Amino acid sequence: MLRIHVITTGGTIEKVYLEQTGNVENVVGKIDRYFQQLRLPDAEIDFTHVMNKDSLEMTDADRQQVLEAVRSKLADNAPIVITHGTDTMVETGLLLQRSLPNPRAPIILTGAMTPLGFEASDGLQNLTESLLAARILTPGVYVVIHNQVFPVDKVRKDRNLARFVWKE
Repeated sequence: MLRIHVITTGGTIEKVYLEQTGNVENVVGKIDRYFQQLRLPDAEIDFTHVMNKDSLEMTDADRQQVLEAVRSKLADNAPIVITHGTDTMVETGLLLQRSLPNPRAPIILTGAMTPLGFEASDGLQNLTESLLAARILTPGVYVVIHNQVFPVDKVRKDRNLARFVWKE
């Protein structure tokens, strides 16, 4: 049985619609509910909720929290999937890459452009693809999103296209 650590930080993937205000916000973590919909017969998923923030609101101290969570999980050589807001996902990934130059397992960042549970959300697809990538990628730091795998230092978010592209 393969253990996969899932570290959640919030971002659009976990946002919910609040009827009282009409806003879409990070309120409470919900990723683990979506994993119950997946068939994962040979995977043990270990969840760690670090925070539930829009990535544009993340501070350097928040990124350090993510780094420490990753460090603690790397001890058992199991792959790590981090759910994260797409706006600063690469920034957090680059910090992980600089701080953990020789990880013993793949570290994968993923998220969504549309929240889980919303029509046409890409969240469940990205989670599923990240779990597969966790099984087959070599150690390193990656962004896995929209059916693509990018080394974290070779990717950027293109806001006009609403997708990630290879860094020029």
